[in-house]
Amino acid sequence: MAALLARLWERPALLLWLPPAFWAGNLVIGRALGAGFPPVSLAVGRWVVALAALAPFVAAAAWRQRALLVRHWRLVAACGAFGIAGYNALGYLALQTTSATSVAFINSTLPLMVPIAAFALGAERVRPRTLLGIVLSFAGVAWIVGRGDPASLVHLRIAGGEALVLVAVANYALYSALLRRRPAALEPLVFLAATMVTGLVVLLPFWIWELARGATIPTDPGAVAAVLYIGLFASLIAFIVWNRCVATLGAAVTGVSFHLVAAFTAVLAFLVLGEAVAGFHLVGIGLILTGFAMATMRAGPRAGAHARPAGRSDPGSMR
Repeated sequence: MAALLARLWERPALLLWLPPAFWAGNLVIGRALGAGFPPVSLAVGRWVVALAALAPFVAAAAWRQRALLVRHWRLVAACGAFGIAGYNALGYLALQTTSATSVAFINSTLPLMVPIAAFALGAERVRPRTLLGIVLSFAGVAWIVGRGDPASLVHLRIAGGEALVLVAVANYALYSALLRRRPAALEPLVFLAATMVTGLVVLLPFWIWELARGATIPTDPGAVAAVLYIGLFASLIAFIVWNRCVATLGAAVTGVSFHLVAAFTAVLAFLVLGEAVAGFHLVGIGLILTGFAMATMRAGPRAGAHARPAGRSDPGSMR
C-alpha cells in the first residue's frame, strides 16, 4: 500500500480525481445540514479537525521553519484568508438559501477563474489545450444545469446566495494561483498547517459574532460524523492533494478538475438520495470527463518540478 501511495504521489495527474470526489461529498453534506448547522461554525469545525489531525506530524518542522514562515507571512495570511476562511464560510452560508443547481453552476466557474487569477498574478500561462478542455468541461456542467436545454440557463438569477458562491469561488481561485508562490524551502504540510491557523484566526471574529447572535452547534452523532468527514477528507486530504497538484501541474490544469465535482455530485445524489439519472446527466458527464482528459493529457511533473520560489520567475513551471 505504501509503495502504491508513493507511486501515486509521483503521478499527480492521477490524484486529480480525489479532491473533487471529497468536495462533492462535502457539498451533499453541507446542503443536507442546511440551516441546522451555523455556516461559520461548520467552517471552523472542519478546520479545527483538520489542524488537529495534521499538527502532530508537522509541529517539529513548523518550529524549525518558523523564521521562514515569518518571512513569508503575507503569503501565508493571504492563502489562509482566501482559501481556508473565505471560500468555505461563504460557501456554507450560500448553501443555506441557494439551490444545488445554482451552486453547481457557479462553483464550476472556478476553472475559468483560476487561469485569470494565475495570469494576473504572473504565476503561469495557459496552454491552448488546457483552455479548450476547460471550455468543454464547462459546457458539460452547463448541459447538466440546463437539463439538456442550455437556453434555460438565461433564467438563472445571480443574486443573494448565488452572489456569495461567486465571491467564494473567486477566493479559491486566488488561493490556487497564490500557491505557486510558496517558496520551495517551505515544506508543503508546514505551509498548509500555517494557512489553516491563519484561516481560523480570520474566521474567529465572525464565529464569535455568529454565536453571540444565538447560533447553536449541533452535537448529535450525525453532525459530529459530518464534521469529521469534512475535516479529514474534504479538508485535510483534499487540500494536501490539491496543493501537490497545483505545485506540479500548475493552477490552470489542476483547476479544470473542479468540474468533476458536478459529475461526482450527480453520482452521489443517485446513490445516496436515489435521484434518477437522466440522459442529459450522461451527456453532461461525458463532456466533463472529455474536457478533463483533454486538459490534463500528458500533464505531469517535469523533472525537478517544485513550487516556484517567492518573488522569482520560473519559466520551467509555466504552462
